[in-house]
Amino acid sequence: MSLPPLELVVARHNEDLAWLKRVPGDFRITIYDKGDGTSGGKQLPNEGREAHTYLHHLADRYESLAETTVFVQGHPFDHAPDLHKKLGAYADGSETIADFHWLGFLADTDDARGRRLFVPWSKNPGREELQLDRFHEELFGAAGPQMYRFFVGAQFVVRRDTAHRRPREFYEKAAELAVRFPHAPHCFERCWDAVFSCDGTAGRVPAGQTTAYFKPIKRLSAQPNLEPAHSSSAPTLD
Repeated sequence: MSLPPLELVVARHNEDLAWLKRVPGDFRITIYDKGDGTSGGKQLPNEGREAHTYLHHLADRYESLAETTVFVQGHPFDHAPDLHKKLGAYADGSETIADFHWLGFLADTDDARGRRLFVPWSKNPGREELQLDRFHEELFGAAGPQMYRFFVGAQFVVRRDTAHRRPREFYEKAAELAVRFPHAPHCFERCWDAVFSCDGTAGRVPAGQTTAYFKPIKRLSAQPNLEPAHSSSAPTLD
């Protein structure tokens, strides 16, 4: 069976997918719909958010994964405004992925209980903690780090051979965890690179920085000595 070189996997709820018309024809597009079912995609139960969707795809299509798969949400542009540019670069070969690549412009850091970002987050009015320490133990069978560096938005690109570092059973177990574990999608958001045995921030985020932006900021554009990535100690998850 001939496998596609490029695939775009979209985790949709009820978002408008008109933007898919601009996706290069080199991509096979797979839509998973957890909303009103009007997208024409495969219907999934509305549970586990995008984490469950991605993991379902990885398990269900394990033997027929594309050479390179891009995983995004139904409205990907808040966190990846350059997505169309990226897809075009993958399609024409001007940009390639060695193993794993975060999509997005904001890298941030959270601790193993989510106290730096998740607890004060405006969409967490109950100020609940993440149990990343217990989540990590359940998913990987080992103790996790004290701090997690990641790109905000839970969108990324992964190669087939990189995904195959884990057996299908791992993704099946992870999909079940995405539904069962408290705040699992937010836990996965912080460690998708570890899911594929990678460090997605290595070489991209300077050592010691907690927050790094990779997007032009108008008020800083007149300061030529600033690096493209700059740091901050303030929580920025939105």
